[in-house]
Amino acid sequence: MYIYNEYLDGNMAVEDPFMCVMKRSGERVPFDREKIRDAINRANNAEGIISERLTERQIDEITRGIEIDAANAGRDLSVEEIQDKVEDALMGSGKPKVARLYITYRYKRNEMRKMNTIDQKIAGVVERDNEEVRQENSNKNPTVLSVQRDYMAGEWSRYYTGRYLLPPDIVEAHREGIIHFHDADYFAQHMHNCCLVNLEDMLQNGTCISGTHIDKPRSFSTACTVASQIVAQVASSQYGGQTITLSHLAPFVDISRKKIAGRLKKELSEAGVNLEGPKFDSLVEKEVLKEVESGCQTIQYQLITLQSTNGQAPFVTLFMYLHEVPEGRLRDDLALVIEVTLRQRILGVKDRTGVYITPAFPKLIYVLQEDNIRPGTPYYYLTELAAQCTAKRMVPDYISEKKARELKGDVYPCMGCRSFLTPDRFTDSGAGNISRALDYEPGIHRYYGRFNQGVVTLNLADVACSSGRDETKFRELLAERLELCHRALRIRHERLLGTPSDVAPVLWQDGALARLEPGEPIDSLLYGGYSTISLGYAGLAECVFYMKGVSHTTDEGKAFGLQVMQAMNDACMKWKKEENIDYSVYGTPLESTTYKFARCLQKRFGKIKGVTDRNYITNSYHIHVTEEIDAFSKLSMEAEFQRLSPGGAISYVEVPNMQNNIPAVIRVMQHIYETILYAELNTKSDYCDVCGYDGEIRVIKDSSGMLVWECPQCGNRDQTLMHVARRTCGYIGTQYWNQGRTAEIADRVLHL
Repeated sequence: MYIYNEYLDGNMAVEDPFMCVMKRSGERVPFDREKIRDAINRANNAEGIISERLTERQIDEITRGIEIDAANAGRDLSVEEIQDKVEDALMGSGKPKVARLYITYRYKRNEMRKMNTIDQKIAGVVERDNEEVRQENSNKNPTVLSVQRDYMAGEWSRYYTGRYLLPPDIVEAHREGIIHFHDADYFAQHMHNCCLVNLEDMLQNGTCISGTHIDKPRSFSTACTVASQIVAQVASSQYGGQTITLSHLAPFVDISRKKIAGRLKKELSEAGVNLEGPKFDSLVEKEVLKEVESGCQTIQYQLITLQSTNGQAPFVTLFMYLHEVPEGRLRDDLALVIEVTLRQRILGVKDRTGVYITPAFPKLIYVLQEDNIRPGTPYYYLTELAAQCTAKRMVPDYISEKKARELKGDVYPCMGCRSFLTPDRFTDSGAGNISRALDYEPGIHRYYGRFNQGVVTLNLADVACSSGRDETKFRELLAERLELCHRALRIRHERLLGTPSDVAPVLWQDGALARLEPGEPIDSLLYGGYSTISLGYAGLAECVFYMKGVSHTTDEGKAFGLQVMQAMNDACMKWKKEENIDYSVYGTPLESTTYKFARCLQKRFGKIKGVTDRNYITNSYHIHVTEEIDAFSKLSMEAEFQRLSPGGAISYVEVPNMQNNIPAVIRVMQHIYETILYAELNTKSDYCDVCGYDGEIRVIKDSSGMLVWECPQCGNRDQTLMHVARRTCGYIGTQYWNQGRTAEIADRVLHL
């Protein structure tokens, strides 16, 4: 039950400017009957009271009656008196359940006022009425005990971080939405953000999990099980996403093949059957396929059902790149693993009622390359499967081998949803085996085993609005805000300095990121380009529109937007040169922060058309979600901005149901290959448990003005009886979103 009595906390317009109410602080504020209506509506719309809800007319009568009482009182009524009148009216309405919900909530609010701020926030987590936490992460269910425990710890960490670990100006800038200091709920601990797991080293050379030594697996199935356990351990030792590559699992297919061949030969011999040549090989390959299917299913189900210490399935990405292994049997085995993975994802997973639905994780990334992108190429059949999977389940996302080599010199995946490492410079400098990995090869560029130190995001829309459209002032403010972010990023870096490898053995001692000695600090991995640190940004679309009055899809807007992007890159290069730390510009995947930034902008600058008049701001460099543009033009235009976001970014096109138009999906994929490094197609994959509707569940406004999800076939609005999956920040969310992000989803126009 989520009920909010926000009476007189805001400054909404009122009909009678002379009628006021006395707040608890003694402040006189204008009477606003919409606050009363909103409080009643939230009690009225609570779960479990459908049969006893008030009608719109009854709510109007109660609200109007209280307004008349206030007007006739001859003095300012207090907040408590107004609330008493609401209680009396609800009790007299013949709807006791609604009245009890309002009274109970009022009592809880009175009790919470006696607490300090941190106590209130923790109480809000436990009682499930902290709106900020309730919809902070679209893949964490705040009703689950493990998630609540993580959020409670996070609230304390935020408090400790703000009070003791950050300087006041950075705390204030974060509070005002000028910057966002990410993951403050984990900052009290010495934790990093995201990584590429060196699964090859851990599987081929052994590792430890929870103090237990794990030898090299002797089959593909065992390798998949061990990989799943490694992912879970890594997820519990960091706060960001992680990526593993299927190429590190592919060598174990042939180990299983040889094992299966030996077993079958022995069994056939004992049965007196002499089977050799192609028939025997065919029998072996059938058993190998079963083994691969079992292993891939293990990874899918383990990663979906495992819970990390923060109460959610590990945020993990599977990378599918054929050219990571040499031609021949190994590449063919990798192709088999990719094929099975795609087929299983197309099927989906069953929910508790047995219906196949779209899971959020693992996220899949498929590399488009010359030998799979066109009909007639050797692995085109995999690309067709990938297109079917995208149309049905919204994954995989796509990396262009062509653009990766052009922009980065190497082809490697992002860490989680979008954070990219900088190209390897420490190998060419002769730095040697910094991480002491057992799979080290001199002269070979390294990406697996590397990580990101953390993110601080700059609100570009705020820089623009603060400048008053004065471009000279804009440049000055941008430089000031960049330096503020720089200081905040240095604090993130310095928080990791001196961290002993013992804090997370699976990361720093047992091969996921390094094989350091017990007690050895991780400092050597924080310099020289081994790890990165990210200057995030958001709201370029609003920034450009405010400063130029046009979209950054126009020539004038694009020129200004690219100048802003270049200024951020120049700052990162300067810091990198001075400090030997790889700062990188990063297109932040705002989730709940999009709502926070929007509210802060409205508070500071009011509602400016096209800039601050929505409850969200645009992610990174993206073209505004309401702008009409076709898929191919959008990807081509955004590619110019993505080039200047080397620390990570992803572009998308919004498309309708494409399951019956796979050629169109492939055409978009071919355009991605030729045009842009990293992109995705946002399809729809929803299901209503009430009526069995399998299509797009839409966002509507309810009677209180709240955005809710509704099945177009039966009208079901109960979120516990529907499955909605939407791409929000480069990954799929399934636990719903705050009002800002929901508004952004509702506003999206189709690009195809």
